Amino acid sequence: MKTRASDLLSTAIAPIVWGSTYIVTTELLPGFSPLTAAALRALPAGILLLLVSRRLPSGIWWLRCLFLGALNFSLFWSLLFVAAYRLPGGIAGTVLSAQPLIVVFLASFLLATPLRPLTVFAALAGMGGVGLLVLTPDAALDAVGVGAGLAGATAMALGTILTRKWQPPMSAMTSTAWQLLFGGLLLAPAALLFDPAPPALNAANLLGLAWLSLIGAALTYALWFKSTARLDSAVVSSLLFLSPLTAVLLGWVFLDQTLSALQAIGIAVILGSIWLSQQAHARAKTPNRPMRTGTDRTL
Repeated sequence: MKTRASDLLSTAIAPIVWGSTYIVTTELLPGFSPLTAAALRALPAGILLLLVSRRLPSGIWWLRCLFLGALNFSLFWSLLFVAAYRLPGGIAGTVLSAQPLIVVFLASFLLATPLRPLTVFAALAGMGGVGLLVLTPDAALDAVGVGAGLAGATAMALGTILTRKWQPPMSAMTSTAWQLLFGGLLLAPAALLFDPAPPALNAANLLGLAWLSLIGAALTYALWFKSTARLDSAVVSSLLFLSPLTAVLLGWVFLDQTLSALQAIGIAVILGSIWLSQQAHARAKTPNRPMRTGTDRTL
């Protein structure tokens, strides 16, 4: 199936909005612990979508929604925060940007998708672009942080692939609702055990939680899972590079952060890698035209 521009644009909304997570968390949710913020992000979004869809999974899909919720939300968000706290932002962002590359190899293994050299190159180029965008000369490695980042990226990559492989027999809204609900229910006990009590909510906190939950989870993940089930996994995952790009641009616009020439090059490399990934998919879907010989004349 040919990838339509409208499909790509609607899918791109999700990573662009996810790129706002850093600025919303730091500016509107200071003092909130990671697991608590993740649980408060997932549970209201799941409940809201369930109130709208009012559908139950059937048969094996109870377990599959639980498993996908654990991969896409509980594990991914928990490990994401571990990486963020153990690593400088640039290192964490670069490690997590390995997800599109992981998706390419998992798709080859689990979906029997051909491993295209151009797709692999595009994913590596995207990681390089993220490195140029966010790395600083004094960034230091931490083995636990790097491991958590790679594990988190693998968890969501596997969730993306399994969504494509299993093809949920329900709407994207219903599937997303149950995944968010199960993911939030798994996060809540961990937040109660390991996080301190959250501060009293003020107007800024409520605005931040509303954005992260209603827009950054309910809306965007419904769009993401809908596209994941329909489009080529490598095409969808390449759009994840838009998330760190958006985070840097928002910091530049709203927090007066500088944007260097090297970061500008990183932005160009990221956009080029996304374009390359789309081209690799388009070439794979275009049948080879037979060569015209001297006898193939139109009469």
